[in-house]
Amino acid sequence: MALSCIRNYTFMFSKLREDINSIIERDPAARNGWEVLTCYPGLHAIVMHGWAHACWTHGFKWLGRFISYLARIITGIEIHPGAVIGRRVFIDHGFGVVIGETAVVGDDCTIYQGVTLGGTTLTAGAKRHPTLERGVIVGAGAQVLGAFTVGEYAKVGSNAVVIKPVPPGATAVGNPAHIVRKEEQSRSAKMFAAYGVTNGDDPMSKALRGLIDHVARQDEQMERLCATIKAAGIACPHLGESDKLDQAQLNRLVE
Repeated sequence: MALSCIRNYTFMFSKLREDINSIIERDPAARNGWEVLTCYPGLHAIVMHGWAHACWTHGFKWLGRFISYLARIITGIEIHPGAVIGRRVFIDHGFGVVIGETAVVGDDCTIYQGVTLGGTTLTAGAKRHPTLERGVIVGAGAQVLGAFTVGEYAKVGSNAVVIKPVPPGATAVGNPAHIVRKEEQSRSAKMFAAYGVTNGDDPMSKALRGLIDHVARQDEQMERLCATIKAAGIACPHLGESDKLDQAQLNRLVE
């Protein structure tokens, strides 16, 4: 019995040390372990969720809910005791984060303030909330709603509303979220991106820039074609002069 208790305490402190080190790695504002341990509500919420989840899974449902309620008062973060939280999960700032009963948060995930991992059905006992696989980053204010999976090392941009699966290594931005595909499991896909956003992630601006470049190339081809026709002495009385596309200006508008 004593040996079992020692092992449990050793595991608990090892996991706490692991969580603290992961926060220091991902937050440049974290100066040392003592500061993280005493001043980071995301860490406190994860620790208290561990207590609540243990109660929940051992049949002490009310006690699990009560610990979760106390954690919400202290940290401003609401995690249902039935939710499954992996290792080295970092809830940064955290105020207003809500994680539902059947949500699963994988190892090394990062969640910022105002995020909701919510359900869209009222069926009791069913899987209602999303699953975040390893290394997912969910930006501030994002809403991930439904019983689907956000793949490994995917990113959800700030204020995105995600209602369908996100492939591994992809980025979801916008409302409703648009998916930007990237090479799965590539080194760049695993790079940490604060708030789930990196430069050039917006698929709409990428598409618009592509269309502008395509139209500009067509304008150039038309000019060369008209010049060739005129050089051949062929009259084109109905072909008037058109305004030239200002490619640089249009690209600036969609940046």
